[in-house]
Amino acid sequence: MHRYIIKRLLFLIPTVLGVTLIIFIVMSITPGNPGRMILGPNANAAEVEAMNEELGYNDPVVVRWFNYLKDIVTKGSFGQSYSTKLDVFDELWPRFLVTLRLAILVLILSISIGVPLGILSAVKQNSLMDTIPTMIAFFLAAVPSFVVGILLMYIFALKLNWFPSFGLKSAKHYVLPVIAATICELSAYLRFTKSSMLEAIRQDYVRTARAKGVAERTVIWKHALKNALLPVVTSIGMRFGCLLAGMVTTEQLFSIPGVGSLIVESISTKDEPMIIGCAVMVSICFTLLMIGVDVIYAFIDPRIRAKYSKGG
Repeated sequence: MHRYIIKRLLFLIPTVLGVTLIIFIVMSITPGNPGRMILGPNANAAEVEAMNEELGYNDPVVVRWFNYLKDIVTKGSFGQSYSTKLDVFDELWPRFLVTLRLAILVLILSISIGVPLGILSAVKQNSLMDTIPTMIAFFLAAVPSFVVGILLMYIFALKLNWFPSFGLKSAKHYVLPVIAATICELSAYLRFTKSSMLEAIRQDYVRTARAKGVAERTVIWKHALKNALLPVVTSIGMRFGCLLAGMVTTEQLFSIPGVGSLIVESISTKDEPMIIGCAVMVSICFTLLMIGVDVIYAFIDPRIRAKYSKGG
């Protein structure tokens, strides 16, 4: 098992190389330049050109990419932001922690509601306990997250004045953004868990257990659920990675200083070091999450655990 984890960790190296190179290429072919973005529309061409030269923006893409990687290896630095002149990591890390806290709350709440409802819908298929949650899930999946957020702000912030509508200064500030993001997430968990559970219930080993007279509770929780959880765990890992990439709509709507809003701001100013730093952080987190999913697989399924044990 440990050898597999080491191999996956080494996979971070080509991942970071590929992500940084792609971003450098994309940013080089998009219109605009950081000099114009920083100095504004009133700066003359000579000033803009001097600023681009100072930032190294006029160098070929490959040269800028190589210099960026060299600074990471030799200095441990992701560069300085074009806009703020601050170290990228120093500016990115506090905002990443904000997004991480928000994402964990959304994940816990959406799993706690969505997964049990999905199991219930599968077990009670074609009953009201299946129809009602499924209809609600499809309705919520069709509603954009910004619409949910605006509706919550209008009712609970503007009309009732129960919760604040922007920032994250206290626990009350988390309520509306977490609920807005959770409503969209739990519908996906409900639908995915239901389909996975239905597939597991229809397997031969479940029918065999029922034929032997095993109690229905044991059949569901001991036999069907373990196998149904494998694709659900994968979905949880991937969706959590997407949350860490930044809940752009939620962060922009509620004025939350997270990774998503930082990426939007950096793209608008063509702040390459900050964009690349955000992308590298997200890619590393996503890879680590997938490693964690594989480890959880081994605990859920003895067959996978035996395979890892044989491979070292």
